[in-house]
Amino acid sequence: MNNNKNPAPGDGLRSVRSTTLFRTVNFELYAKPNAVIMGLGLVAIIGCAGYIAYMRSKYEGMGYYGAVREDGSEQFIKKKSKWD
Repeated sequence: MNNNKNPAPGDGLRSVRSTTLFRTVNFELYAKPNAVIMGLGLVAIIGCAGYIAYMRSKYEGMGYYGAVREDGSEQFIKKKSKWD
């Protein structure tokens, strides 16, 4: 715990007196940002979104489209022509 009597501007919650339980439960408020971990998380999120977009375009390229059922769920159905 910081016993700093005169907190400087920008100290944030680190300068406030708090309990160990509060600091344990709210760890992200006291930890300094880590650019490497943030970058890895960003790459993972972009990778997942890209994979979902790729799979959706792959299904649409095969002639499927997203149809919404009565219960609100989405199902990919093969496009059918009225002339077949």
